[in-house]
Amino acid sequence: MMSIILFSLVGFLATTGAADESEPLFVYPDVFNDPERDAFYYGTFPEDFKWSIATSSYQIEGAWNVADKGESIWDNFTHAGGNIANGDTGDVACDSYHKYKEDVQLIKSMGLSYYRFSLSWSRIFPDGTPASASEDGLRYYNALIDELLANGISPQVTLYHWDLPQALEDRGGFLSDEFPQWFEDYADYCFEKFGDRAKFWITFNEPWAAIAGYGEGNFAPGNHGLEVDVYTSGHNLLLGHGRAYQKYDKVYQTEQKGQIGIALSSDFIEPFDRSDPRDMVAADTVLMCYLGYFANPIFKTGDYPAFIKEKIASTSEEQGFSKSLLPEFSRDQKDMLRGSSDFFGLNHYTTTYARDSDNFEVDVNLTASPYGELGVISWQDPNWPASHSVWLYSVPWGLRRLINWISTEYGEDIPIYITENGISTEDADDLSDEMRVNYHTAYINELLKAINIDKCNVRGYTAWSLMDNFEWASGYTERFGLHYVDFTDDDRPRTAKDSARAYAEIVFDNGFPNSSLRKISFSQLIRYSSTVFF
Repeated sequence: MMSIILFSLVGFLATTGAADESEPLFVYPDVFNDPERDAFYYGTFPEDFKWSIATSSYQIEGAWNVADKGESIWDNFTHAGGNIANGDTGDVACDSYHKYKEDVQLIKSMGLSYYRFSLSWSRIFPDGTPASASEDGLRYYNALIDELLANGISPQVTLYHWDLPQALEDRGGFLSDEFPQWFEDYADYCFEKFGDRAKFWITFNEPWAAIAGYGEGNFAPGNHGLEVDVYTSGHNLLLGHGRAYQKYDKVYQTEQKGQIGIALSSDFIEPFDRSDPRDMVAADTVLMCYLGYFANPIFKTGDYPAFIKEKIASTSEEQGFSKSLLPEFSRDQKDMLRGSSDFFGLNHYTTTYARDSDNFEVDVNLTASPYGELGVISWQDPNWPASHSVWLYSVPWGLRRLINWISTEYGEDIPIYITENGISTEDADDLSDEMRVNYHTAYINELLKAINIDKCNVRGYTAWSLMDNFEWASGYTERFGLHYVDFTDDDRPRTAKDSARAYAEIVFDNGFPNSSLRKISFSQLIRYSSTVFF
């Protein structure tokens, strides 16, 4: 069948004629058309490159109260009412608890060899502790892992993707000094039960989002906390990560031979004027505040960036506190954290401009910037290709620049995995998602440049998401899936979008090997390939 597909595709290409090699191709020619930065690059990824796709437990599983599953903070938060668009919940979501075999076939049909999913802590430990270990939770994840392996797909397991057991939240959650021990106990159980088959582990997904419910309160558990709560919850998250890493490294790694790390999220922060040193400093300041806050303790010093510590200490003193609101790591804790990741997991979606506030003369409609007290103004260009999420614009070249920044800041030897990358469309029954086709094509192409041209140590790419799902506070109003899910149908049928076919084609080719595609628009190519690939 594949030979027929390739033969048909070659025949189609031949009819288009050869392209003038001097004419570069651009995915977004009206916006990003710098020949040096934006021109489409032809080549392939390393032979052992890992292609994957991702979901998370609360967003797809449903079955919120099946068997003895405990309540999670997102169960509680959505059921409270008034927190989610349209009053949506994840009670059923994509019903992947019952339809996991069908999900595995979707992954297999795209030719993927890896699948990133998360475990529901409250499905495994209903009250958050080992004393409550659930046979049904163990059965479900064993069945999912076994089904993946039977179909040639390796699991990439995230321990925590934001759904803390409510029973632990009632005991203080991330604000409790006991949290690091709770997380270590949970991780230990998962390593023991699943680690003989799961060889790729992520402790926490997007730490800033994981603790957002203790600051702004727009995520579960919905606590509109003080600054100290944000600092405390982030501190305990890091300690939980460190303890889980050390547990795996000392107890399981020799026998199981897996790897474990963390998935951090970051926009790329582009200095508005690269010729102005003040803007260069402003952009680096924002990157260090957002990405470096969690990355420095793990990949560099075992501690927060020095200027952040100094800034919080100064602000704390101005507010009348006798010591900094930012907790301190002990020497042993720094030693525990330093180097506590086998890879750099990066969730990346978009790019933001930054400029020194004393140098600000840009006529744009600004969104709120959280970095004003640091003397930095940040915004996104409304002319960039937009999505259905107000924060997400397609800026492909930002991924390449961010990867280079990480390689420079944290070392060229650390393997980088793109653990999430995707774009949202509106809640509509539309399988022709050219916006998403262009997005993934362009971002993956920039990733290829980072590897082949810049020689960055990138080992894998994970698309977000396998299918439309519960998108947190936005409910089901935003769709990130490469497969359409009909949430009005009790059976939750899944249907491949054009983007699923486009991604499958890139995976099959291991990149973009054929320069004869120069004269074909991406929309033409996908409309053609969609008739033969699925």
